[in-house]
Amino acid sequence: MNPSKFLNTIQCPEDLRKLSKEDVTSVTEELREEILHRVSRTGGHLASSLGAVELITAIHYVFDTPNDRLVMDVGHQGHAHKMLTGRREGFAEMGKAEGIGKFPRRCESPYDTFGVGHAGTSISAALGMARALECKGLDNCAIALIGDGGMTAGMAFEALNHGGALKQKNLIVVLNDNEMSISPNVGALSSFMSRKLSAPMVRTVKGWAKDFLGSMPGDMLHWAHKAEESLKAFLTPAMLFEAFNFRYVGPVKGNDIEGLLETFENVKGMVGRGAGPILVHAMTAKGYGYEPAQSDPMTYHGVSKFDVPTGKMEPSRPGPPSYTGVFANALIRLAKADERVAAITAAMPEGTGLDKFQAELPERFFDVGIAEQHAVTFAAGLATEGLKPVVAIYSTFLQRAFDQVLHDVCLQNLDVTFALDRAGLVGGDGATHQGLYDYSFLRSLPNLTLMAPKDENELQHLLATAVEAPGPSAIRYPRGAGLGIALDPEIKPIPLGESELLRDGNDLVIVAIGSTVHPALQAAVELGAEGISAAVINARFVMPMDVGRIAALAQRCGAVLTVEEHNLRGGFGSAVAEALAQESITVPIRLLGFPEQVIEHGDPDTQRALYGIDAEGIAAGARKLHAQRGST
Repeated sequence: MNPSKFLNTIQCPEDLRKLSKEDVTSVTEELREEILHRVSRTGGHLASSLGAVELITAIHYVFDTPNDRLVMDVGHQGHAHKMLTGRREGFAEMGKAEGIGKFPRRCESPYDTFGVGHAGTSISAALGMARALECKGLDNCAIALIGDGGMTAGMAFEALNHGGALKQKNLIVVLNDNEMSISPNVGALSSFMSRKLSAPMVRTVKGWAKDFLGSMPGDMLHWAHKAEESLKAFLTPAMLFEAFNFRYVGPVKGNDIEGLLETFENVKGMVGRGAGPILVHAMTAKGYGYEPAQSDPMTYHGVSKFDVPTGKMEPSRPGPPSYTGVFANALIRLAKADERVAAITAAMPEGTGLDKFQAELPERFFDVGIAEQHAVTFAAGLATEGLKPVVAIYSTFLQRAFDQVLHDVCLQNLDVTFALDRAGLVGGDGATHQGLYDYSFLRSLPNLTLMAPKDENELQHLLATAVEAPGPSAIRYPRGAGLGIALDPEIKPIPLGESELLRDGNDLVIVAIGSTVHPALQAAVELGAEGISAAVINARFVMPMDVGRIAALAQRCGAVLTVEEHNLRGGFGSAVAEALAQESITVPIRLLGFPEQVIEHGDPDTQRALYGIDAEGIAAGARKLHAQRGST
C-alpha cells in the first residue's frame, strides 16, 4: 500500500476538500507518518506539530482557505499546514538559506496569512483581518489557531476583549489546549483550563444530570438543557470566554478528526447565522500518535535526528559547554553566595538554562509564562524590595518588553539584570528570532550597563559584574556551544567599562565585541603576516564604553575598524563612532556588521562569512581600511 496514497494527491487545501470525510481520516494518518519521517531525518519541531494534525486538517477541509484566513500562533505546530499547502517537498531544506521557513511567512505562501515568531499575536491579527473582510463586504471569516501557552500572553486577552466588544461575527478562535507551550504551562489560567476539570468530570456530571432530568416528565427536558449549560458555565472555561462575548464551543476532542469535522461544520453554520465571535476549545495531546513524543513532549518539542521505531535521538557530539549552560551554572553559584539573587524566565526554563536553577533554588525561581512585559515589571517590583533579580529572556523576546525595561527599570534605576540568550544569529529559526537589535534599543536607555563577553569564561565574570553593579544591567551572549575556553574556578566581577587590549598595533585598531572578538584576533594575526600591524580591543562594554583606551589607540593608529554580530544601524559600531566624534577624533572608520535588511534563516557560519564578520571578512575589511588610510 502506498503510505502517502492521499497525501500525494494534495497540492493545496482545495485538493483536500475534494476527498470524502472518511478519506480525511487517512490523510491525518499519512500526515503524521510524513512528519515523523521528515523530522527524523532533519530534526526540528515535532511534538507540537503531531498534536495539531487533526485541527489543521479539519480547518482546511471545512473552511475555504485562503479566502477564509487561517492565522497560526507562533507556528511550532504548523508542519501539517505547510504540507497541505504545497510545501511538502520543501521539508528537507527547512530552515536552510534557500529552503522554506520554520514559521509562517507571508512571502512564502498565500496560505501564510500572517508572519509569526512570537506567541500571542494570532487573535489580534485575525480580528484585524475579520474586520477588514467585513469592511470590504466579503462573507469570509478569519480563524486564529492559538495554543494554551500563547493564551497566557496578555496580548491575546487584549484581542479577546476587543473582539468581544466589536461583536465580530466572522471571527473564530480555536484554542489548542494541550496544557503546554514549550515547557509545561504555569499560572492560574493554565490551572483553570486544565483538562482535569474541563473534560472527564464535566462530561460525567453533565451526562448524569441530563440523563436524570431528561427522564422526568413535563418541562424537565428544558431544565435538563439549562442544567447542562449551567454546569458548562461553572465547570469549564466557558464562563471566562463568554464574559468576553465569545460563543464558547467545547471542550471538544482535538485529535478526533470525525468530531472536529462535525464541530467546525456547525461553527461555520453559526458564523453564517451571525452568532458573533466564537471560541472553539479543543483538547489535544502534544505528540499525539507517537508514543515517545506523547509521553515526553518537552524532550520531543524540538529534536535532533532520531530513529522513528525507538525514538532514540542521534547523540550530540562532545564539545564545549553551551553559553546557556555556563550562564546557568554561574548564576547558581552567584545565587548560593547571595540570597538576594533570584531568577525569572518567561516560559523558557529549559531554553534559558534556568531549569537547573529551579532544581537547586526553587524558592527563588519564577516562571511567569509567555508574558515578557510582566516578567520585567515583576523583576522591578522584586528589586524595589532589595532583591537582585536576573531576567533570562532571548534577545528577540526582550523586544516585546521595551517599554517596561525603560519605564519600570531604567528610569527608576532599579537593580535588575537582563540575560539575553540567543543574541546574534540563530540559524534556522530565522528573521523573527534573530537577536540583531538589542544593542540598538538598549543603548538608548538611561542608567543601563550593557555588555557582551568574548567567550564563555568571560561570560561568567561579566554576569558577576552585572549582578554586583548597582542599577540595571544587560549582558548578551550567543546561541550554541562556547569556544572551549577553560573556565576560571573563581568568578570575579570586571571593573565597569574596562576594555581589554588583546593585541597592540600601529596601523589600525580593530574594536570588537562579543562573538566577534576571537575572529578579530585571528584576522589580526593574518594581517600581521602581510605586514599590517593591527591592534585588537575586546570592548566588553557598550555602556559605559572605555572611550579613553579606544580614543588613544584611534589617534595613534589613525584608523578604526569596529566589528559586531548585530545590525549596524544604531549598534555598537555606531556607539564607537559617536564616542570618537565627541572626542573630536577624525580618523577613517569602518563598521562591520549586518546591513539594514531582514536577515532570514540560514547557516550562521555561512551568514557570518557572507556579511564579512568572520576572520576572513574582518581581515578583508581591515585591508580596505588600511588602503583607504594610505590613500589619504
